[in-house]
Amino acid sequence: MEIALDKSTETNASLTIKLTKEDYQPEVDKKLKDYGRRVSLKGFRPGKVPASLVQKMYGKSVLVDEINNLLSKTVSGYIRENKLQVVGDPLPDRDKAAAIDWDNQSDFEFSYNLGLASDFELNLDALPPVPAYEIQATDKELDETIENLRNQFHGHEHAEESAEGDMLYGELKQLGGDFGEAPFETKTALPTKQIAPEEAAKFVGLKKGDTISFDIKTVFPDDKARAHATGLKVDEAANLSGEFSFTIEDITRNKPADVDQELFDKVLGQGAVSEEEEFRAKVLEIIKSNYDRETASLLRYDIENTLLKNTPISLPDEFLKDWLLTTNEGKMTAEDIEQQYEGFTRSVKLQLIKNKVAEQNDIDVKYEDVLEATKAMVREQFGFYGDNEQMSQSIDRIAQNYLMEEKGDNYMKIFNRVFDDRVVDLIRSKANIEPKSITVEEFKELVQNRNNG
Repeated sequence: MEIALDKSTETNASLTIKLTKEDYQPEVDKKLKDYGRRVSLKGFRPGKVPASLVQKMYGKSVLVDEINNLLSKTVSGYIRENKLQVVGDPLPDRDKAAAIDWDNQSDFEFSYNLGLASDFELNLDALPPVPAYEIQATDKELDETIENLRNQFHGHEHAEESAEGDMLYGELKQLGGDFGEAPFETKTALPTKQIAPEEAAKFVGLKKGDTISFDIKTVFPDDKARAHATGLKVDEAANLSGEFSFTIEDITRNKPADVDQELFDKVLGQGAVSEEEEFRAKVLEIIKSNYDRETASLLRYDIENTLLKNTPISLPDEFLKDWLLTTNEGKMTAEDIEQQYEGFTRSVKLQLIKNKVAEQNDIDVKYEDVLEATKAMVREQFGFYGDNEQMSQSIDRIAQNYLMEEKGDNYMKIFNRVFDDRVVDLIRSKANIEPKSITVEEFKELVQNRNNG
C-alpha cells in the first residue's frame, strides 16, 4: 500500500492511496471461504459449493466491500496519525472511482480531496479582557416579579359591569341558521381576551341581563378562539358563521392573589416561609439566580467571540460549500448554504479552538462523567430530590436507559455538553475576566445588540 498527501494550498490537499492485491486479497479469500461454508445452493450439500462458483456469485461484491472498508480505515487512520486538522469529510474523486474495472484490475488507485484548517496559535493568557456582567436586582424588579406572581396565581371575582379581559358567561344563540338546520345555541363563556382588538370595545360596559349581537367570524376571526367561545371542535367552529346574540348571565375577572401564606406556599412550597419579608428575600434570591444564568450565557458568548476574533483560522471555503452541498443533497440548495455558511464556519472554528484547549490541558471526558451529568438532568427534569438508596437506583436506571437510546445519539449529546462545559470553564479560569455591574435595562439592551450584531 502507498499513501501520499499533496497539499495544493494551506487549506486544500489530496490524499492518494494505491492498493495492490497483497493488501486486500487475504481478507477477500477469508470472506469468500466463509461464504462457501454458509451458502445454500440447490444441488450441493451445505459447505460443498465449489470455490469457483462462490467466487463467480460473490467475488466482485466481496472485493468492493473489502476495499471500501480498507480505504475507510486507511483514510481515518492516516488523518489521526498525522494529526491533520480536517474539516468536513474526505470527498472521493468520483471520476477516478467510476473508471475502475472491478472485473479485471488487481491494482487500484483512489484519491480523496481533503479540506484542512490552517495552523493557529492559542494563548489564553494574552486574550483581551472579557466583561462579566452582574445584574443589580432592585426593589423595582422585585415588586414587578411579585406582581407577576400575584397575577399568575390569581383568583376570580364577580363584577357588575364588564371590563377588558373579563370572562362573560351566558347564552349564545345563532340568529337564523343554514336551511333545514336548527340554529346553533349553547351556554358558554366568552373569553374577551380572544376577541378581535377592533371589536373589543363593544364588550366593555355590559351588565348582567344585557344582550349583544355580533358577527361571530368578525369578533372571533381565529378558528381556535371561535372553538373556545362555542365549545365546538376547531374544524366544526371553522364552519360557523353569521350573526349571533349573547345574553350575559355572569361576569368574572381575574383577581390578583393576596400576598399571604397561600401565595407563599404556591410559589416556594409548603411552609418554606411564613412572613412577607422572608417571601420577598426568597423571591429576590430566585431573581438573582435567574440573572446569574442569563449573565453566564452572555459571558460564554462573549468568551467565544473573543476567542474567534483573536485566533485567526483559515478554512477551505469552496471545499466546505461543496461538501455541504454533497452531504445535504436534496435538502439544501447552494443558496441555502451561502445564507447559513457564516454560522457554520463560526461553529467549526470554535470547535477547533476548543479541541486545542482540551488537548493542551488534558481535558478528558469519561463515561462516568457523562452518566453523572445525565443523572443530574434526570433529577432536574423529574423533580427528584433526596438521596435515599431506592431513589438513587431509579435515577441511575433512568439515566443509563436514556444514554442507550437513539442509537448512541443521546450519549454523544451529553458527552459533547460535558466536554464543552469543561473547556469553557477552563478558558474562563485563564482568561482576563472583568466584573461589571449593570442594570436590567442595560443588560436587555446589551443582549439585543449582541443578537442584532
